[in-house]
Amino acid sequence: MTSDGAPRALSLEVRPATVADVPLIVALIRDLAEYERLSHACVATEDALRKHLFGARPFAEALVAESEGRGVGFALFFHTFSTFEAAPTLYLEDLYVRPEGRRRGVGRALLTRLAALAVERGCRRFEWSVLDWNRPAIEFYIGLGARLLDDWRICRLDGAALAALATAVGPAT
Repeated sequence: MTSDGAPRALSLEVRPATVADVPLIVALIRDLAEYERLSHACVATEDALRKHLFGARPFAEALVAESEGRGVGFALFFHTFSTFEAAPTLYLEDLYVRPEGRRRGVGRALLTRLAALAVERGCRRFEWSVLDWNRPAIEFYIGLGARLLDDWRICRLDGAALAALATAVGPAT
């Protein structure tokens, strides 16, 4: 502990994930799902993650945070595009830090590396979502300088609704 009662920072390495990290990332995704009270919705498998992170057409990338050889956190992200700015953006899909890494610089290190990647890649924005009940995360993000966008809502199609729209026949627009 430091003099103000906070846990000491960890010796930490943040690096791009490799295929060998897939089991760790899936375990961290399951930990995240439990933390977010969404274990029932977590169907991620090592095969699916391996295919979509490292296959012929990768859809996302990941960073892994390690301390003393143990994975303590991850960030999974991908690029989107801002039409108004005609520029790429970086979207953080998920960030998770195991309890032993919280308040010890792991989350900040992952977000700092992602911000640096966004700048290096010419992204004009770095965005993510946070659950409205997750006050510790919200306060942490605001402390880093993030703004909460109250006027935007996430829309989602999945399951039967997605399949129905995908196969809908209607007037051409």
